[in-house]
Amino acid sequence: MEDLQDFLKGKKYKKIPFKVLKTQHLLIKGKINGVKGNFILDTGASNSCVGFESIERFFLNAQFSETKAAGAGATGMETQLAKNNKIQLGRWKNEKLSLIIFDMSHVNEALIQYKTKPVDGIIGADVLLKGKAIIDYCNHCLYLK
Repeated sequence: MEDLQDFLKGKKYKKIPFKVLKTQHLLIKGKINGVKGNFILDTGASNSCVGFESIERFFLNAQFSETKAAGAGATGMETQLAKNNKIQLGRWKNEKLSLIIFDMSHVNEALIQYKTKPVDGIIGADVLLKGKAIIDYCNHCLYLK
């Protein structure tokens, strides 16, 4: 019987490994606008995000946004929006990613409390939907088409 990896490869999916942190978050490595970063893979996040401190690092063209962000433990956070960014996760690429930019300090403070390194951002459902994501939790792999 064909295994999942071979089946998805035949369907033109790209395999992207992730790590499970002590906090049970899924850590995925990727690039935004050609710059490497570490991201939490979050199926519950509607949009992919980075912190304000990453605007210059990832060459983002940040614009004012009236939208307020909300997440675990925080609501009503000021945001900015950066459109038309290039993202690469493994060999999967997309060149029209919009990113929400907000204060991620509460996310990274929680990770640091667990002696885990801070992250640069969050990969959310927007990317997962665009890539028709399949998450193989058992083998710690994300597949995107």
